[in-house]
Amino acid sequence: MQRTYTRGQGLVEALRKRIVIIDGAMGTMIQRFKLDEQQYRGAGGPSGLGPRWAQHPGDLKGNNELLSLTRPDVIAQIHEGYLAAGADIIETNTFGATTIAQADYGLQSWAREMNLVSAALARAAADRYSTAQRPRWVAGALGPTPRTASISPDVNDPGARNVTFDELDAAYHEQALALIEGGVDVLLVETVFDTLNAKAALFAIERAFDATGECLPIIVSGTVTDASGRLLSGQTVAAFWASVRHARPLAVGLNCALGAALMKPYIQELARVAADTYISCYPNAGLPNPMSETGFDETPEDTARLLHTFAVEGLVNIVGGCCGTTPEHIAAIGRAAGACAPRRLFSGLLAA
Repeated sequence: MQRTYTRGQGLVEALRKRIVIIDGAMGTMIQRFKLDEQQYRGAGGPSGLGPRWAQHPGDLKGNNELLSLTRPDVIAQIHEGYLAAGADIIETNTFGATTIAQADYGLQSWAREMNLVSAALARAAADRYSTAQRPRWVAGALGPTPRTASISPDVNDPGARNVTFDELDAAYHEQALALIEGGVDVLLVETVFDTLNAKAALFAIERAFDATGECLPIIVSGTVTDASGRLLSGQTVAAFWASVRHARPLAVGLNCALGAALMKPYIQELARVAADTYISCYPNAGLPNPMSETGFDETPEDTARLLHTFAVEGLVNIVGGCCGTTPEHIAAIGRAAGACAPRRLFSGLLAA
């Protein structure tokens, strides 16, 4: 049974015709601003919200999702940089905006507002750049959380867990509801290193659809952690797809952990087994390199050249960048892959 979407139909139509470009790294761009602890708390910014966290007892530097509240100017500028570079899809600044992830900073009670405001910021930026000929879409990002439902955090107790499925479901349900309310077009369950976490997110999204009456396209993006070709929780790419295909995602793909060169065989495998689903791919800019400005090896031209081969070989429908990529990378990827034909679905084009 095929889904009928209440939003994002234009993205479905675009995927039938061309390769769609998703944005690059949020964290890499935030690092360029060199914000200090007080700036994360809102000091010196235009939001006027800083005093709410002026006396917060823990360190907040590094809590990138908080910047949507304390430095919305920074987040809006990053979104606009990617849109100007040619991104068709921009991701909300909500990778870690769950109660579970925000508990590390003692800000779990602000998770809902982070999602609402982040969605609104991305929505406003996308709308400013959208035209009738070139619409832009907002993907609500749901990250994996810093906990794993499948793996014990204690090597001496294989049965131990630091999070339950129900806790993940509750956190993701709150996030999905806020992202939908904030105006996103797509929900992106990304950087999946534990498929059980992703299944909790997908279950929570379905509950959010039931609660709101909305039905948005879903993209699921896993992370192959090393040359073993497996997710951290042990699944192969084919097993990962078998575990999430019940959610009928518009697209499935891989991101993070690897650069394009190392990711290619796993994208090839995913494109083979998920023959009736669109394929997304947004790799890191190569391997980590602390001497590089972005922290990664590849220049925009390097990443674009590699992803061009993916496009020419008919492997992908959505391409972009993850860690270490910038608007310059996205512009180069768009030039390299944008003119290539999109990967064709084996069983015909998806209908909404």
